[in-house]
Amino acid sequence: MTPIAEIPYGAYWSTPFARWQGSLATAHSLELAAETARRETARRGIDVRDFDFGVLGMTVPQRGSFYGLPWLMGLLGAEGAAGPTISQACATGARALAVGCEEVAGGRSGMALVITADRVSNGPQIIYPRPNAQGGAGDYENWILDNFARDPIAGCAMIETAENVAARFDISMAEQHDLVQMRYEQYQAALKDDHAFQKRYMTLPFEVPASGRRKQPVVLTGDEGIYPTTPEKLAGLSPVVDGGTVSFAAQTHPADGNAAIIVAPSERAVEMSADPGIRIRPVAFGQSRAEKGFMPAAPIEAAHAALKAAGLSISDMAAIKSHNPFAVNDIAFARSFGIDLASMNNYGCSLIWGHPQGPTGTRAIIELIEELVLTGGGYGLFQGCAAGDSAMAVIVQVEDRRG
Repeated sequence: MTPIAEIPYGAYWSTPFARWQGSLATAHSLELAAETARRETARRGIDVRDFDFGVLGMTVPQRGSFYGLPWLMGLLGAEGAAGPTISQACATGARALAVGCEEVAGGRSGMALVITADRVSNGPQIIYPRPNAQGGAGDYENWILDNFARDPIAGCAMIETAENVAARFDISMAEQHDLVQMRYEQYQAALKDDHAFQKRYMTLPFEVPASGRRKQPVVLTGDEGIYPTTPEKLAGLSPVVDGGTVSFAAQTHPADGNAAIIVAPSERAVEMSADPGIRIRPVAFGQSRAEKGFMPAAPIEAAHAALKAAGLSISDMAAIKSHNPFAVNDIAFARSFGIDLASMNNYGCSLIWGHPQGPTGTRAIIELIEELVLTGGGYGLFQGCAAGDSAMAVIVQVEDRRG
């Protein structure tokens, strides 16, 4: 019998996300991810030695990250597990989950850890050798800022891709700001009753281990760096690009953090589940690449691909989550599918809680699962764009196993 890859209910977690140069800025992302996984598996009574496969998703190199997934699993105490390290910009979380599911569904793994981590703060400053240059002078690259500023294929900055999509879909600054205000208010629902929604998958308060010169741990009570948003504040903003429509508020902020999901065959998923009656099944994945310079529109075709693979339509989706680095992402997507903007991104999204790249999609998928559980199950869609005008989409199903 071919194994079915499932996500045990509750066998996933995320740290709070911290705006760059904040409380996670000096923490090594792989060491922090391993420590977070150690705590969270212990809370769930999971023996890390049972992991026989892992997928690490990260997009910002750090010291020692050449050793990638094997190093992280060794830090965790799962030294018998190997696997790849994947980097696909902000589609990394979805891609890493696809690889973990394929490994389990192929019968090659009995329990896989899909773990994503990035520290956008203090990214590497790289000198590339130029042997033929005068004096051997090298080429310098700021890994984060230089790549945000220019796509070597499209020849434009990421914000220019948002302006391109805004122009094509005739999206005004006022419409973007209305969407930002809506998304901020949706995020507030996740903070009600002492972060009740977030505590379904996030341990709060979160203690950041002491590192470097800091001798005492820092404690995060939630996401760090979320600015209060009001229509009055939004109305006073100007476009970042002269003559454009996208303000600083209509785009996400770089952040740091990690998130993880465990994937296992059906029988094992029942054993590991916090509620054995809840079944969580990744149903389909889709990817796409848009026209050069139109990154925020790329998720449209990725979602179509996932829906086609699943034999479903957008009307079958009980919940939709997006990675929306720009407000125009959601507006273009909703127009293309003829859906209400308010039907997407309940309880939060990366436009508000930030953009640590690798774990961004992982956290959104976790929140999608929890929203489906709260609303009685069904199909849910995650979609998000990534550098290079690409995108990925994931469809998951939450159902009552006893039904």
